[in-house]
Amino acid sequence: MFRPRGLHWQTLFHLLVGRKPTFRGMHRVFLSIVDHFEPMWGRAGMSLQRERVDRWVREYPRLCCGIEDSRSRPPQHTFFYPAEEYEPEHLEKLAGLCRQGLGDVEIHLHHDNDTADNLRNTLETFKHRLHEGHGLLKAGRDGQVTYGFVHGNWALDNSRPDGRWCGVNNELTVLRETGCYADFTMPSAPSSTQTRSFNSIYYAIDDPDRPKSHDRGIPAQVGAAPPARGLLMIQGPIALDWGRRKFGLLPRLENGDLTGHFPPTLARLERWLWAAVSVAGREDWCFVKLHTHGAQEKNAAMLLGEPMREFHESLADFARQSPELTYYYVTAREMADLVHQAEQGALEPELDRAQV
Repeated sequence: MFRPRGLHWQTLFHLLVGRKPTFRGMHRVFLSIVDHFEPMWGRAGMSLQRERVDRWVREYPRLCCGIEDSRSRPPQHTFFYPAEEYEPEHLEKLAGLCRQGLGDVEIHLHHDNDTADNLRNTLETFKHRLHEGHGLLKAGRDGQVTYGFVHGNWALDNSRPDGRWCGVNNELTVLRETGCYADFTMPSAPSSTQTRSFNSIYYAIDDPDRPKSHDRGIPAQVGAAPPARGLLMIQGPIALDWGRRKFGLLPRLENGDLTGHFPPTLARLERWLWAAVSVAGREDWCFVKLHTHGAQEKNAAMLLGEPMREFHESLADFARQSPELTYYYVTAREMADLVHQAEQGALEPELDRAQV
């Protein structure tokens, strides 16, 4: 029987026969691009790394020129930079883009056979480098520097069945205690690290003795305070793409990945909205978290070129024809703050707060 790799049976059943959410009444769409930004991808030398970063510095502001969302704000791009590949020169260039109001930088990490103590030291060291050395990240209400997180190789909380690319069963606890305001790793399908929870915003409670504690969690909902030991998980969309079929019959998986071969389109937007990722009780706010690897040449050509501009222009045209829709380009940090606004019962989003 057909089952896309990485999906549990109940997930597939929901995708095949679950009731499709209606677009009616969906007034707010928050769009965030989470970039696993790796200038050293493919073991690139410094010359190629510089070319990759400089391309973004040169072409991204040009792409954004003249593009606005429903509040007249340009696109936002969140660069999740790998801690193990720290290069001050690259980070300072990305910080320059952020100072132009075009995005943000957060933390990405690849590690293997790690320990909780070493992980804690890695995260604390890197977040302070970003904050104190480059003016990135923000301090929370308690003064602690906070960050968003994406796990390399999708292996959050030691979730690979073979135990590779992590090694830390209490990773969620380490993340929370070092200031992680939200994790943005999921979805990972077709990887075996994909969680049973999907198309969800929820809080994962760590079991320090077992891997993959984020497999399920407590849904974020209006009127409910975040659990004290919970780590906020903001997932991107999963759907079946019947327009792109294998062997002419079987649907391909839509997982919100933006690549040179699969750019954003209005047809994909429909599937992202179908996924209906939202806070329970505030379903008219739809959270669309997409992901990409923007330093890779083929992806960069798409993200910085005509395919991306065409998507932004098509989205603006679509919104003009859909008075019930307003859409907002947001950073990962802003998306997490909007989740908390929804939990607190807000009827209208405050887009400039970002206090997480």
